[in-house]
Amino acid sequence: MTSAAELTISVHPDAVSISAADWNRLASNGAGVANPFLDHAFFLALEQSGCATGRTGWQPQHIVIRRGDCPVGLMPMFLKSHSMGEYVFDHAWADAFERAGGRYYPKLQSSVPFTPATAPKLLAADGSIETRMALLGAAEALADRLGASSVHATFVPGEEETLAREAGWLVRHDTQFHWTNEEFGTFEDFLGTLQSRKRKAIRRERRDALIEGIEVEWVTGSDLTETHWDAFFDFYMDTGSRKWGRPYLNREFFSRISETMADRILLVMAKDGTDYIAGALNFIGNDTLYGRNWGAIRDVPFLHFELCYYQAIDFAIARGLKRVEAGAQGEHKLARGYAPAKTRSIHHIAHPGLRRAVADYLEEERRAVARHSEALETYTPFRKSGD
Repeated sequence: MTSAAELTISVHPDAVSISAADWNRLASNGAGVANPFLDHAFFLALEQSGCATGRTGWQPQHIVIRRGDCPVGLMPMFLKSHSMGEYVFDHAWADAFERAGGRYYPKLQSSVPFTPATAPKLLAADGSIETRMALLGAAEALADRLGASSVHATFVPGEEETLAREAGWLVRHDTQFHWTNEEFGTFEDFLGTLQSRKRKAIRRERRDALIEGIEVEWVTGSDLTETHWDAFFDFYMDTGSRKWGRPYLNREFFSRISETMADRILLVMAKDGTDYIAGALNFIGNDTLYGRNWGAIRDVPFLHFELCYYQAIDFAIARGLKRVEAGAQGEHKLARGYAPAKTRSIHHIAHPGLRRAVADYLEEERRAVARHSEALETYTPFRKSGD
């Protein structure tokens, strides 16, 4: 057995200083990068477009572990001066700590910026537990060296929750809504699993969304053009500005991912005559379609549901994908066939008093999330046995 003493740790100030081949090898565990958000190209686009940099409060501090000259572990990491763009909210922790005389920022954040999709954060060659535990230890040491109050890894899979618990990290749970493909051949096959009144409601919504002669296009791969991105960016900016004031992504980011990841992108665009009026951006994984951003410059009833939820299901069925993850929050997704799914985050907090307070809070919050998830299950639209 190889000892942890043979591992060396380095911290990289940007993704470009780590070769794409090494990054993607660690992110794939030898089977290809299943999750598009873990691809080196995605991080590179975020950083080189200026969306995730020190100027925006996302200073890259990517941790790499090597055995000899060979990288064997990677933990994407950012030093943050705020808690925006994370979708796991710790503002109350920061406020309480600072009112008590502490300094919550800077903190370390292991995440895919602006992306509430579950993906591994402890990336290790061959899935080595030793290396993944070493990454957790390296993150703690980096926080201490930088004077960061805490380390947070958000939207992690269950295995990483287990390892983090063993390392003494705190665990947080929340709920998203995902659609599961039960080997459906058509959208109608999916509707057949729903209660009658829910089927009728969805058919009506789909009809009403397109009743004005609006047409829907799927655009992916080499068909993506700057014209598509110009239109989508207008939608994104209009909707994002109204929802949270300042959208996180700039126009350059979309051009960069189009150049490097076109085959992993799906734009669902709504067109009225020759004019695009709305669109939804999705990323295509090995077995999952990830819904990310939506926008519109015209208010059309039910068009949001059509582009973001129903067209996503259509695409997943056509491609044989197992799931659709439709992003953060949104209990309205329940009525549209998306079921509750647990999300996880892990947290290392250095200050003993803050750690105790957060631990107590998270214990009660996890119970509340579990109760809420059980209640949500009773509102799913699926036919019950005997229906």
